[in-house]
Amino acid sequence: MTNTSSSGEMVYVEHKKDINGFPKVILREVRGFSAEVYLYGAQVTSWKNEHGEELLFLSSKAIFKPPKAIRGGIPICFPQFGNHGSLEQHGFARNRTWTVDPDPPPFATISHNKAFIDLILKPSEEDAKIWPHRYEFRLRITLGPGGDLMLTSRIRNTNIDGKSFTFTFAYHTYFSVTDISEVRVEGLETLDYLDNLKNKERVTEQGDAITFESEVDKTYLSTPTKIAIIDHERKRTFVLRKDGLPDAVVWNPWDKKAKAIPDFGDDEYKHMLCVEAACVETPITLKPGEEWKGRQELSAVPSSYCSGQLDPQVVLQSG
Repeated sequence: MTNTSSSGEMVYVEHKKDINGFPKVILREVRGFSAEVYLYGAQVTSWKNEHGEELLFLSSKAIFKPPKAIRGGIPICFPQFGNHGSLEQHGFARNRTWTVDPDPPPFATISHNKAFIDLILKPSEEDAKIWPHRYEFRLRITLGPGGDLMLTSRIRNTNIDGKSFTFTFAYHTYFSVTDISEVRVEGLETLDYLDNLKNKERVTEQGDAITFESEVDKTYLSTPTKIAIIDHERKRTFVLRKDGLPDAVVWNPWDKKAKAIPDFGDDEYKHMLCVEAACVETPITLKPGEEWKGRQELSAVPSSYCSGQLDPQVVLQSG
């Protein structure tokens, strides 16, 4: 497959359809990095490094058929995370078809990135029955020249009845790991978390670093802007940087729950970990005309860097 046009120029953004006719967008960068975004759910389903290695987990049993959400990649949870409210699990943004935003409002910072797509979600009449608010949800997905993957969400209240609305949110990122028992997470030590397996009981994290030997479903509170996910076996560290998203959800279903999830392979829990930049504990409230912004940036670097000494310039230079 060629990544250049007939004139020999690099194609940074390509609109395609998958085998089922679903529209998707491929983002590419010069050195061989790529990302794939479905308009269904505005969901990133693939993020590859310059060697073509997949960095996100996508279940082999993922169902690409509305209204089912796609199992893996980066689902968008809006206007509700999990069961924190009366809507369906994780809200409805992840199982709606978004449209390409032809004229997004400018960003505050000038960017020279070429591989990006702007998507927009607005309420349908059906959605208004279950969540009676007017909004514009704009999402920019960018693949940087060094292979970083950036997602920036801008949600505006466009109600004309003067009403505020409140929502919770998460980027439900599924990282691909070699062996979950050889993975550790740094940056969440000593923090309080809500244990979602124990009715959201509030607990203080005790470990030096977080490792995995059983089912985990925790919402860490007041988290730092940078979290590292270290895959010892592959000597790879994922760095998650976030802004406007104070919480971090860590999830792995482990063996029993994996068997009970229809669109998830029985042993696939060994090869994935969700670390989700989120705003869950304190929901966001927007008055009419107000806008909220939440972004995450993902990078993958050799594991010689550990999160405590991570120098952003070194990471950027190492690509």
